[in-house]
Amino acid sequence: MLDVFSSIPILMDYKGQKLAEQMFQGLILVSAVIGFIYGYIAEQFGWTVYIVMAGFALACLLTLPPWHMYRHNPLKWLPVQESGTEDKKPAERKLKRHTKS
Repeated sequence: MLDVFSSIPILMDYKGQKLAEQMFQGLILVSAVIGFIYGYIAEQFGWTVYIVMAGFALACLLTLPPWHMYRHNPLKWLPVQESGTEDKKPAERKLKRHTKS
C-alpha cells in the first residue's frame, strides 16, 4: 500500500517552479481583470469575488500539483567523490598557495 504513495512524484525542478509561479500570477491577474470588468458592468461586487475565487481555484489546480510539465529539467547531481582529507589531522594537510600571475 505504501508503494503506491512512494511512486507519486512530489518534486518540481527549478524551471518548473518558475513556470508554475508565472502561470499562477497570470491566471490570478486575468481572473481579477475579468471579474472587475464583469462586476462593473453587472453592478454586482459579488460576481467580481466569484470570478476571482474561480480563477484562484483554477490556478491552484494547475500549479500546485507537480504535473509532468514542471519536471522536464531535473538537476544533474555530481557523483560522490572519495577524499582522504577526513583521515588526516589538520597539521598534516598541505596548504595550497596560489601563485600570482
